[in-house]
Amino acid sequence: MNPISPTDLLDALTWRYATKKFDPTKTIASETWSALEESLILTPSSYGLQPWKFLVVTDPELKQQLQPLSWNQAQVADCSHYVVFTIKKNLTAADVDRFVARTAEVRGVPVESIAGYRGMMVSDVVHGARSFNVNEWATRQTYIALGNFMTSAALLGIDTCPMEGIEPVKYDKLLNLSEAGYATVVACAAGYRAEDDKYAELAKVRFAKSEVVEVR
Repeated sequence: MNPISPTDLLDALTWRYATKKFDPTKTIASETWSALEESLILTPSSYGLQPWKFLVVTDPELKQQLQPLSWNQAQVADCSHYVVFTIKKNLTAADVDRFVARTAEVRGVPVESIAGYRGMMVSDVVHGARSFNVNEWATRQTYIALGNFMTSAALLGIDTCPMEGIEPVKYDKLLNLSEAGYATVVACAAGYRAEDDKYAELAKVRFAKSEVVEVR
């Protein structure tokens, strides 16, 4: 792998902003979008359990239906791709076993060889103290995916806007998520900024490094 330069990274992160107005005539190319989907898949998670599913909405009619459930924000309808980040609710031992089976398949090892790891995950996430707030734990994992997605998009020159101003329960109903055992957490619009989005030129407001980074 050839790493990008520190300058390129900071340039991309400085260029990025929460896009308020997308150009509805511009669509993300399939090759670029495929890479962004892979960035979601490659997101790290606690234990590697990946307690999520990412719904990619490109259908104009469905985006229009989601807009009034999103404080009527125009980004939902005008973006190229709209990603709904969901959690797998109430993880069970079966969910752990699915991950263990996948691990054995990908790494070419017997399931039995991972029995100890499986036991640790079940005793923590399914039966341990974490089980009492497992959906909150899964939600935190999903926000890792959101951050990874937005940074990856910036590096590819794609604009994004994280969307917490949504009605998750109504999203779940419209997208038929509850029946499948999933729940909406947050969403993110992706596409290309409109030329007249005034927020694109505003300076970023961040606290000084000395106030937020402490080296010991």
